[in-house]
Amino acid sequence: MITGSPGPAPPLVLIVDDNDKNRKLARDVLGAAGLRTLEAASGSAAIALAAEQLPDVILLDLRLPDMDGTDVAIALKRDARTAPIPLVALTAVRTGDDSWLDPAGFAGYLEKPIRVDEFPAQVKRYARTGV
Repeated sequence: MITGSPGPAPPLVLIVDDNDKNRKLARDVLGAAGLRTLEAASGSAAIALAAEQLPDVILLDLRLPDMDGTDVAIALKRDARTAPIPLVALTAVRTGDDSWLDPAGFAGYLEKPIRVDEFPAQVKRYARTGV
């Protein structure tokens, strides 16, 4: 019996946040929606994990213990392997001025605290797979 191909894998999301509770909430909400997740608590770990796993989207906190989130974004955009991955700033810091997004390579931003009911759909819109 032929059952057809299994279809594309759900998007792989790299969650970068130094706050354990924020990472757990994002992981649990995205996992419940069927997305796969990876986690990093620092900028350097995020850069290494992104190059190794090539996720479909990276959610990047702007305040990390070892690097500024915009510096992480710039480093990821300079690497040919990770440059195509959409970067989404995940932040509680809002200035009302979005001019910093494009020069750092961000596709957009999502505000913290996340809205649990909207978060998976918001993340999927940014993912390279377009699911």
